[in-house]
Amino acid sequence: MIQVQQLTKHYGPTVAVDEATFTVQPGRVTGFLGPNGAGKSTTMRMILGLDRPTKGTVTVNGTTFDKLPAPLRAVGALLDAKAVEPGRSAANHLLWLADSNRIERRRVGEVLDVVGLADVAGRRVGTFSLGMNQRLGIAAALLGDPETLIFDEPINGLDPDGILWIRNLMKSLASEGRTVFLSSHMMSEMAQTAEHLVVIGRGRIIADASVDEIIARNTSTSVRVRASRQDELAGLLVDKGALVDPTPDGAVTVTGLDSAAIGDVAAGHGIALVELTPEGATLEDAFLELTHHETDYRAATVGAEQGA
Repeated sequence: MIQVQQLTKHYGPTVAVDEATFTVQPGRVTGFLGPNGAGKSTTMRMILGLDRPTKGTVTVNGTTFDKLPAPLRAVGALLDAKAVEPGRSAANHLLWLADSNRIERRRVGEVLDVVGLADVAGRRVGTFSLGMNQRLGIAAALLGDPETLIFDEPINGLDPDGILWIRNLMKSLASEGRTVFLSSHMMSEMAQTAEHLVVIGRGRIIADASVDEIIARNTSTSVRVRASRQDELAGLLVDKGALVDPTPDGAVTVTGLDSAAIGDVAAGHGIALVELTPEGATLEDAFLELTHHETDYRAATVGAEQGA
């Protein structure tokens, strides 16, 4: 379990993390989301003792990271896949980590098998692609068979097969009762991997709930509708308080009434429905709504740039 209490980090006048409080529970994948510069990496670095908090506390299973007698056996982490001596082979890199943490050397071969790098164990890391470096970083995180795992953007550079592998690995680790804390900007992937989310914006925790709860709280579901008397039905739905938006293909998107209510209105006026399709909101929709005012860097729209 990771427990963060009133965690704060100042860099001069800049507040990178602002009194963050949350708990990462074992037995499930917890996602860590936020715009660029929101404080995700700084928070993870403080959990791992790489940055000292200005105030507040963070513990792993009740102990601060610097008090852990064998850190790699307690916490496995991947923050920067490129932070490896390029002249070492993959196996030698892991052997050095194993020896420094008194981990049996047989684990090196085991984790290289797990991440799919056994065939390139003798190759120098400097020749690896980004995806291979990510796999090596995950192997290093798993080396000590830790109960707590922290991954910052682990799917960077991975192909679709690698992304699926990461997703299944995270779920498998959590199913074993481990604490899995995972950051990513890939909303579609996070929606399929995480059960719980912690969202940070401008250094503050702005959401801490299940994926379904965050989607429900920050989005409005809509229904795609086609009808025999489209304009008449649209007017009736507006009278009921719905928002009706036309689509380019002639249908309308209705927000504010569910499928059953729309069907009742149509039936009550003898209007035949050709299409009635609920459109579920996504985690990306919820994230954009939730962090709309927390983003420091936002590009102009293409239309605005072109004067269209």
